[in-house]
Amino acid sequence: MSAVNDTKFNSVVFFLTGIPGQEDIHLWISIPFCFMYAISIVGNSVILFIIKTDPSLHEPMYIFLSMLAIADLGLLIATMPTILGIYLFNSREISLDACFTQLLFIPSLQCIESSVLLLMAFDRFIAICYPLRYASILTLPRIGKMGLVCVLRGVAVTLPLPILLKRFRYCRDNVVSHSYCVHNEVMKMACSDITVNNIYGLFTKLLTMGLDSLLIFLSYVMILKIVLSITSHTECLRALNTCVSHLCAVLLFYTPAIGLSVIHRFREGSSPMPEIILGYISMLVPPL
Repeated sequence: MSAVNDTKFNSVVFFLTGIPGQEDIHLWISIPFCFMYAISIVGNSVILFIIKTDPSLHEPMYIFLSMLAIADLGLLIATMPTILGIYLFNSREISLDACFTQLLFIPSLQCIESSVLLLMAFDRFIAICYPLRYASILTLPRIGKMGLVCVLRGVAVTLPLPILLKRFRYCRDNVVSHSYCVHNEVMKMACSDITVNNIYGLFTKLLTMGLDSLLIFLSYVMILKIVLSITSHTECLRALNTCVSHLCAVLLFYTPAIGLSVIHRFREGSSPMPEIILGYISMLVPPL
C-alpha cells in the first residue's frame, strides 16, 4: 500500500493557468510577455555590467542596486519557463518537484528583494542623516555581510514552505489559477489539515515583507524629519531627489505583493482575474 501511495504521490501534476477565456489569443498575449522578459533581462544585465566595470560606481548605493538586479534576474528565470510555456506552447502541466522548486525559489527571491530594498532605505537614511559617517558605516566588507544575511534569511524563512507541503497527498482539483506555482493555492489542494502551513505562510509574510515595509516606512519618517529641518530649499529638494527612484521601486514591489497576499487569503468564489493580473504585475513589473 505504501508503494502505491508513493507512486500516486510522485505522479501528481499540477495544471497552470494563463488568462481564462483568452486561450485563442495566447500566442498574441505572449508577445508583450516576451518583450517584458527580454527588456528586463537585458536591462538588469547591463546594470550589472556597468557597475562591475566602472570603478567609480563601486559605492554602497550602486552595490545595493546590483544586488537588486541579481534578485530580479533570479525571479525572471524562476518564472519564465512556465509563463512563456503556457502562452507559446500551451504547456500547462508542471510536475510536483518542479512546482516545489518554484515554491522555494520564488518566495526566497522575493524575500531577498524585500531585504535589499530595506538595505537601500538604510543607505539613504545614513547618507542623509549621517553624511560624515557614511563611508565609515557602509564599508565594502559590511555590505558583503549584509548581502549574505539577506540570502540566508530568504532561504531560511521560505525553505520550510515546500518541505511542509511535501508531506501531503494531493487528491483535489490540481488547477493553479496562475502561470506559476503559488503556495496558498497548492496548500489548499492537499487532502490533509493545512492549519500549520496556513499559519507559517502568514508568519513568513509578516516576518519578511510586513517587517521590511514597516522599517522602510520608519526610515523615511526619520529622513523626512531631517530633510524638513534643512533651511535651504534647494538642499532639501536635492536630498529628497536621491530617494525618489527608491520610493518608486518600493511602491512597485510592495503594492501588488501585499494586494496579492490579501486576495489569496480572503477571495472566496469571486473572479480570479484581479488575482491573475496582480500576480503578473508583482512578478514582471518590478524587474522591468
